[in-house]
Amino acid sequence: MNYKQIEMPASKRIALIAHDNMKEELLDWTRSHLDRLRPHQLFATGTTGHLLERALGTPIHKLLSGPLGGDQQIGALLTEQKIDMIVFFWDPFEPMPHDPDVKALLRIAAVWNVAVACNRSSADFLISSPLLDQPHGYKVPDYQSYLDQRLN
Repeated sequence: MNYKQIEMPASKRIALIAHDNMKEELLDWTRSHLDRLRPHQLFATGTTGHLLERALGTPIHKLLSGPLGGDQQIGALLTEQKIDMIVFFWDPFEPMPHDPDVKALLRIAAVWNVAVACNRSSADFLISSPLLDQPHGYKVPDYQSYLDQRLN
């Protein structure tokens, strides 16, 4: 696979996702970092988005609930470079009926070189990075090059 360099904007598009047992933890984390999050566009899957928007009083782009396709919606946005970062507080102790969807989302995030925080500690590192508020160059798969190689 060939890669190309693109630039992430200074104002990030951040996906916020949490399994049921982790929603309060994500809400607490977002409250602690609301000043850092406000300048950015926030996206969230279903119930998490409604909970965050109501509790924080800040707009959230709400997608479907994870088990109903919200994880796939986030994945599709990743492939289009419309999400720059994911904060996904998942519950490692609770099997989820949509575990294959979660695995697919994390795979797509890795393919498209998107930063992912899966717990509070890694989310703290991401939110405190100086890269959060400035443009950032990074590499993504060069799909046009991929097509050219396959079709010629």
